[in-house]
Amino acid sequence: MEVIPAIDLLEGRCVRLYQGDYAQSQVFSENPAEIAQQWVEQGATRLHLVDLDGAKAGKIVNLAAIETIVQAISVPVEVGGGLRTRESVEQLFNLGVEWAILGTVAVEQPHLVQELCQAFPGKIIVGIDARNGKVATRGWLETSEVLATQLAVQMQELGAAAIIYTDIHRDGTLSGPNMEALQELATAINIPIIASGGVSSVTDLLSLLALENRGVTGAIVGRALYTGDISMREAVRAVGSGRIQDIPPNFDTSTFA
Repeated sequence: MEVIPAIDLLEGRCVRLYQGDYAQSQVFSENPAEIAQQWVEQGATRLHLVDLDGAKAGKIVNLAAIETIVQAISVPVEVGGGLRTRESVEQLFNLGVEWAILGTVAVEQPHLVQELCQAFPGKIIVGIDARNGKVATRGWLETSEVLATQLAVQMQELGAAAIIYTDIHRDGTLSGPNMEALQELATAINIPIIASGGVSSVTDLLSLLALENRGVTGAIVGRALYTGDISMREAVRAVGSGRIQDIPPNFDTSTFA
């Protein structure tokens, strides 16, 4: 299972939010490219970038920072935040970004998602950010009446390469992933799922590994890496090969039965 470090960009800096609240941001670095290089050196095989300013503005804002990161590292990068036009997606691909993550448009412009999936097969990921099971949009500032599982099924039908599922109430809280919601999602679709939000320990990653055979192929880790609660090297060693290794003491292995 792939462990994917998150780099959230706000005004060109690397930050983390608490439950998606822009008013509760913590700056971890003024140099995101340096942070990106650090995660790659420690074993990351892809990076997850979010343009937080872009998510709020509805257009790419941190383009310079994204370009600097892409040029600084040798592993593929996925980018989301404010991608609401074909032009913005093409702009990222022209920089060398591997995958574009669509969020708000999945709810508001599903026809655009279909168009982009056809134009860039295998390159379009849909980010589903849920609050109490319902999809949040526009930088998590609005909550729709659309159920996360329903949207996931629709996006699979439109050609999405994968789904990134984020539980907003757990994002940035180190409270563990929402396993119940992920299991429900994995039952509903058969394209890859990348889990995001709340991962706080290698134990959490091992729990997610139990869902790998149901389609949960990766886990995005943010705050826990920056606080040191998770070591990137240890995480890759534990779950990176898709096998249970380096199991923490007292971990309930019946999860994997």
